[in-house]
Amino acid sequence: MAGPDDADSDERETNPVISGHDVVKEYVTGGETVRALRGIDFRVDPGEFVAIVGPSGSGKSTLLNMLGLLDVPTSGLVELNGLDVETFGDAERTRKRKETIGFVFQSFHLIPTLTAVENVEVPRLLDRTPRKTRDAATDLLERVGLGERLDHYPDELSGGQKQRVAIARALVNEPRLLLADEPTGNLDRDTGDQILAEFDEITDEGVAVVTVTHDDYVAQSADRVVNLIDGTVREDEEAVTG
Repeated sequence: MAGPDDADSDERETNPVISGHDVVKEYVTGGETVRALRGIDFRVDPGEFVAIVGPSGSGKSTLLNMLGLLDVPTSGLVELNGLDVETFGDAERTRKRKETIGFVFQSFHLIPTLTAVENVEVPRLLDRTPRKTRDAATDLLERVGLGERLDHYPDELSGGQKQRVAIARALVNEPRLLLADEPTGNLDRDTGDQILAEFDEITDEGVAVVTVTHDDYVAQSADRVVNLIDGTVREDEEAVTG
């Protein structure tokens, strides 16, 4: 999601976390072929905060699914850490997604029967010792200001607290890329500011954050804005704040 000049800039000294070239995605529905992405180029570098904007049907969700390895292109190249994702089998794609990518959703998707700390533990329970998992989950909740809410259930938390639990859960496997789908959509402005502050801290540590948003305020807080129209990138530019 960088223009040609950006790709050649001396500032692009690091390899992208994920990138794509001439990416096309088509779906067949009702006997018709729908081209959701029409040959787009993109890249996301470590420590970047990128906002994807555009009207409904512009391809934002399709692009987010592509970045999250939830879908593969019909044609074109998508690379994760320099590796062609189409060479991954199902098991490897799942492993790469778990190890490299964290997801944050507008509706939080917390498990209602688990406490905050148990929700954060979930992604690690299958392959880490319980003690290390509990320590990591506790540290992350303390980091996002919920150290006193470890044993609270989701229905005992505010919307902003639920979203911070979701962010902690997304970070528990130490991903290089955090994908957020309308992360402030259900929150008031003050609470949304808290979530954006968390994203600032995350990117300062080198994690790339990509969010799909309809909120101009969120887009203006990003380092870069990608504007999708009808499956093409209309604009890809540095965000203008102020």
